[in-house]
Formats: sequence, C-alpha cells, structure tokens
Amino acid sequence: MKNGAFATTVTILFAIFMLAPIVVVIAVSFTPEGFLEFPPSAISLRWYRAILDNPDFIDAFIVSLKLGLVSATIATVLTVPAALAIGRGQFRGREALQALFLSPLTVPTVVLGISFLRFLSLFGVNGTFIGLALCHAVIIIPFVLRLVLASIIGMDPSIEKAAVSLGARPLTVFRRVTLPAITPGVVGGFVLAFITSFDELTVSIFIVNPSTTTLPVRLFSHIAQTTDPLVASVSTVAILFTVIVMLVVDRLYGLDRLLIGEGRR
Repeated sequence: MKNGAFATTVTILFAIFMLAPIVVVIAVSFTPEGFLEFPPSAISLRWYRAILDNPDFIDAFIVSLKLGLVSATIATVLTVPAALAIGRGQFRGREALQALFLSPLTVPTVVLGISFLRFLSLFGVNGTFIGLALCHAVIIIPFVLRLVLASIIGMDPSIEKAAVSLGARPLTVFRRVTLPAITPGVVGGFVLAFITSFDELTVSIFIVNPSTTTLPVRLFSHIAQTTDPLVASVSTVAILFTVIVMLVVDRLYGLDRLLIGEGRR
C-alpha cells in the first residue's frame, strides 16, 4: 500500500512538473500588459487579437500545416513497404535496412540541419517547400517505422496466408487484408510524424527562406527581437491545435491503439 501511495505521489508530481510550463504560457497569454506577467493582473484577449494583426504568424502556421501533411505523407508512403520488408522478410541486410531508417534519431539535429543545407544547395533547392518537405520526411521516418513495424509484428500472418490460399493476388492481399489490419499503426505513425514535423525548429532554421518560414522558426525569430505576450498567445493556439488533433484522432481510432501500433487480430 505504501509503495502504491509513493508511486501515485511521484506520478502526480511528475505530471505537475510537465504541465506547469504549459499552464504558465497559457496564463501569460491572457495578460493585458505589454510584457510577460504571471499571474496576469487581469484577463484580456489583447494578444490573441494581435495575432490577426500579424499575418506573418498566420502565414507561418499555414506553411507548417502544409509541411506537416506533405512530409508525413511522404514518410508514410516510403515507410510502409520498408516496414513490411523488415517485419516479414528474411534477407541479408535486414538489420542494416532497419538501422538506416532509424538513423535520423542518432544524429544531432544541428548536424542534420547543416548537412541538409549543404545537400540542398548542391541541387539549388535550398529554401524551397519541396526541399523542406523532403528533409522533414527524413527526420520523421523513424516515428512512422516504429509504429507500423509494431502493427506488422503484432498481426497474425495466417490471415494473409489464408487470403493467398483462396487465390488473392499480392496487391489484393495488401489492399484488402494487410493494410486494414495495420491501419492503427499507419495512422498513429502519420499523426506522430505530423506533430513532429509541425514542431520542428533546429533543422528548419537552416533551410527555410522568407516564403517557407515555419511557425517555430517565426516564433524563434520573434523572440530574438523582442519578448512579449504575443509569443505566449501564438504558442497557446499551437497547443490548442495539437490537443484538438489528438482528441479527434482519439475519437476516431483511440490513442492507446495508435501509440502502441496495435494491429487488428
């Protein structure tokens, strides 16, 4: 009983520690003053109205939204076949292929940013949207691979064998049997990849230009020039957007299934 109480206390303290910065940012965003104030002396929507007077933030949000969708789509399309090969195949170099797809997690993001900058400059696509999307796709591929691979490993292979024995072609088996069974892993990987891309700063700051500036980069540039509650209000909107995405996904699929990549049995 004492151990249970201790574990509960530690969990609550950890949750408070994790949520406290977010609560502070949200509270500061409602201050009527022109400086960061916590707790706010009054409740005001001044800095939320200020977002509408700063179209640069709105444009950056749209760029981040498009970038997240495009890069997550690219990463998912590339990763699903690779996950099938890694999860079901028995061939030389299987572990090396898996390590290759997971390698972006082992490289510091600053090194990735400099490398991407040099690589894109060689082909004259540095600062373009497609170049930025491809770089983000490389970064988020490991997140998709982990969840899709978990779904594939958890799937009963006899289901596919039964479909083959009934005369189904490989493409039909994938479309009618395999893909529906691993959908939680695919959707979970896509959502996690989208959120990671939407929030990416370190790599993006090396390869954006004024027309492809993302929201994190725009916030970073704004903080470098001045610190006012506008940063808090924009951050709160971004937090709210992420929460809404997670709630919608949880309503449609269930976060427990998605985050563990659980396939259908």
